[in-house]
Amino acid sequence: MKTVIEKLSSYNIFNYLLPGVLFAGLGELITSFSLIHEDWIIGMFLYYATGLIISRIGSLLLEPLLKKTSFIRFADYKDYVEAAEVDSKLEIMSEQNNMYRTLSSLLIALVFLKIFDELKHLWPIGDDANGFIILAVLLLVFLLSYRKQTQYVVQRVINAKSKE
Repeated sequence: MKTVIEKLSSYNIFNYLLPGVLFAGLGELITSFSLIHEDWIIGMFLYYATGLIISRIGSLLLEPLLKKTSFIRFADYKDYVEAAEVDSKLEIMSEQNNMYRTLSSLLIALVFLKIFDELKHLWPIGDDANGFIILAVLLLVFLLSYRKQTQYVVQRVINAKSKE
């Protein structure tokens, strides 16, 4: 386990593990859900996965919404890749930027968890369907994440090829 923890990058810790732990801790504090796992090893994997999902929601929903409303503006990806080769602090700044997006997404997720907790008695579908709905939503989130990441890879390939 020590080896696994040592291999986690700061990006993984601050964008996946920390938000997952905060979601479980704060979610248990503000709702009736039991989100903290008693086995800390299994808990760490669950918190990491939860943080990964929260991060993806921020990337796929929050970021485009903020871009569309002009709350944020991005540089062209090609320009970012070229600038990152010159300015070593740019990758650190981008990592911090992603952490703020993920923490914002975490707070939004907590609001929705609280709303669901307050309104769950009105939920017309039984508990059996909840698992199916969650799996379907997670499949959609990760398919969209896969597509977005593939676009970044393609852009980097195009950028690298244009330098030849």
